[in-house]
Order: sequence, then structure tokens, then C-alpha cells
Amino acid sequence: MSIPDVAAPYWRSNPRGELVVGDRSVASIVARHGTPLFLYDRAIIERKLLALRHTLPPRFAISYSVKANPNPAFLRFFLENGCGLEVASAGEFHLAQSSGCLPERIIFAGPGKTEQELEFVVAQGIGEIHAESQLEIERINAIGKKFGVSTRVAIRVNPEEDGQGGAMRMGGKSAPFGVDEEQLAPLLHRMTDFPHVEFCGIHLFVGTQILDHKALLSQYKKGLEIFRSAADQMNSPLRTLDFGGGLGIPYFSGEPELDLDQVREGMQELMTSIESEDCFAQTKFMIEPGRFLVGEAGIYIARVNDIKISRGKKYLILDGGMNHHLAASGNLGQVIKRNFPIAIINKLNLPPNEAVEIVGPLCTPLDTLGRSVQLPHAEVGDLIGIFQSGAYSRTASPLGFLSHPTPPEVWVEGSQDFLVRTRGDIESLYRDTRPLGVNESVV
Repeated sequence: MSIPDVAAPYWRSNPRGELVVGDRSVASIVARHGTPLFLYDRAIIERKLLALRHTLPPRFAISYSVKANPNPAFLRFFLENGCGLEVASAGEFHLAQSSGCLPERIIFAGPGKTEQELEFVVAQGIGEIHAESQLEIERINAIGKKFGVSTRVAIRVNPEEDGQGGAMRMGGKSAPFGVDEEQLAPLLHRMTDFPHVEFCGIHLFVGTQILDHKALLSQYKKGLEIFRSAADQMNSPLRTLDFGGGLGIPYFSGEPELDLDQVREGMQELMTSIESEDCFAQTKFMIEPGRFLVGEAGIYIARVNDIKISRGKKYLILDGGMNHHLAASGNLGQVIKRNFPIAIINKLNLPPNEAVEIVGPLCTPLDTLGRSVQLPHAEVGDLIGIFQSGAYSRTASPLGFLSHPTPPEVWVEGSQDFLVRTRGDIESLYRDTRPLGVNESVV
């Protein structure tokens, strides 16, 4: 078999039929680090960032969305390449700072920020907080009063409809994210009540995993309309228009890539259309992609540990499962479960000749990573690779389920590989527990 079609633009194999990561065969990397594990190819991330910068007009800044993959290796890469960081928790804020990010280059978004988190980031001098409710703005103002500081705040807006008069991909519906567009004007009217809040702009809640350039551009056009209206109501130019994330990658056979040429052309038209408008003269335009930048750069690798036949179906039982990669199991939002791109990555030169079920070691039928997957004849010891695993994979999985060791992460640069997260061990299962005292009970 060959590398699955949606992953083929970014990966290659050697003449022996082994996947090549960077300049290394996957077999040599696995021999050093074992299985299961996640591998990330720096060159693919560089390629994606370069393509995005070529697509965006010069006035656009990029803030990497830490939630996609919070490993510090990713954060340092994006910081070294001139990006800011977008975080969704105090923990991510701490990771960002620990990776060398200045607080003023961090924006904080998310619907459930606690008072403790807000106090922590305000005290550190965060660049911007993108607020999701009036109560959150009131809390930021009270914290600012306590510390004697003013904090820049943009309001995240859940749009009513897109620029074409239709419902947006995720906007236009009831949602816990952002302030509904129809509630924005009354909230803006109250902004003068918050002297320790510097209202700086709009953050658009546009959705996720968008592959249609027309839908994306329509949402951007809607964002310009909301921003224009807000600036007019405040009677002053605003400094931030954050179009959010939303840029998608193909996961399943037949899915198209987002047409960046069309996006670039449409973005240029939008920027030209606002050149003469004073309200946009000082505006910093932003996007905060995550999945688009790193999703295709990662692969999850597990080894076939056992093979069995049950009532006519062949099962490949791996040494890792949905506890490491919940998204691949279809249990992270899929209504109809479809297979991620999967291959036997030490047999890429062989044709598929059988349909198999690919399952993990967990005691639940949910632990299925591939259904009726067409593969070459599999043997115990073969390496199964799940592509498109750089984003929302390890970090979005129930790592503690059944107390298996957590998988390591390996960063590959050309002929070198770096262990950027170690494998968990038995002792790590106890690090956050404490024994019951003599006078304590579990009740």
C-alpha cells in the first residue's frame, strides 16, 4: 500500500517501504524510543507556516493556538518564527511563559475563565483577554482596580449570520462561546463603566475545521461588518480584529485541502475594500490557527501486539489505543465514525489485501482506531501509523484510563530526533496521590 492520499503531500517512504520522518526511517526512530509514541516532523510545520504567511496580507499577525498541541517544542518553534500564542487556561499561559513567550504576546480566550485565572494573567501583564460575557468583563475590571492596572480586552462575538445571509458554520446558533451579536451593542454601551478595561476590539467566533474557502471568506467579511459597527458605536478606531481559527485540514479520503490561493485572493479583495475606512487604519488583524499548522505534521505509531479472528473479522490489537488518541477512535465529536488515514508504515511498498479492525488494549469496545481498514497482510510486530495526528490527539485523550503508561513525543529535525516528552511509567501514576492518614477515611 502507499501513504494514504490525504497525508501523501507531506510524507514519503524509502525503497524498503518504511515511512521516512525527516531524514530518518521510522524503524530507526522506533528502535530508539519504542512504541506507542507520537512523532512530529518540524519540516512539515515550517512548510505550513510559510504557506499561511504567503496567504495572509502583510497586516495579519499569527498567534498559534496552544490547545492544538501544547508541547513546549511547538511553542518555542512558533515563538522563534515570530508568532504570538493564544491560550485557553492559566496552565497554557504558564506553558507559554515557560517557553519564553513575553506576556504581552499572549492572548487569552475561552468561555470558562475563573477569577483565579484572570487574576493570575492580569498580574503578569497579559497582552489581551478576549472576553466572553459581561460578567467576565466586570471581573477583569475589578481585578484591574485591585492591582491598579488597565487590561486590554476584546469581546468575542458569536455572529448572527454570515456575509452571504446564511448561518455561519458555528455562529448563528446558541453557543457558550462569545457574546451573541445582537447583545453586543448594549454591552458596548456599558464599556465606559469599566475604567480598568481598555476595550480594543473584536474576536470573531467562526467555527472549526473549515475546508471551504468561500465559507471562510464569508465569515471574514462578516467580521469586518461587526468590527465596523463596533468602532462606529464607540466613536473611535479599534486596535484588534481577531478572526479566530477555523482553518481546516483533510482527515478522510476524498476531503479537499483548503484552497489557499483562493483564500489569498479573497483576503486581498477584502483588504482593498477597507483601505479608505478610518476605523481600520490602526487595526491589527489576527488569526489564531492551531490544527492547520501542526495537524499534518504528527503521526501516532503503535505496534501490533496480537492478532485474532472473531466470527469472520480480523482484529489487530495494538499496544496503544484511544487512551492516547481519542480523536482517531471517533469519540471526540464524530457523529458518523470514519477512519483517520492509517497504514502499516513498515510495509508501504505492499498492496492492501485484507480488511481488518484496528483496536487498542483497553477493556471497552470504544477502543477501536480503525474499522474495516484495507491493509497489506499484517503480522505481530508490524507498525501501525495514524496520520494527521499533530493536533488534538495526545492532548485531547483520556491518558489515565486503565493506567497504561503515557506515550512519549519525539520531535524530528532532518536526521536528528529529540525526545520532547518522556514515556510515563508505573511510578508516575502515583505522583499526584496521597495515602489516607490514620484518622482519615474515604467518606
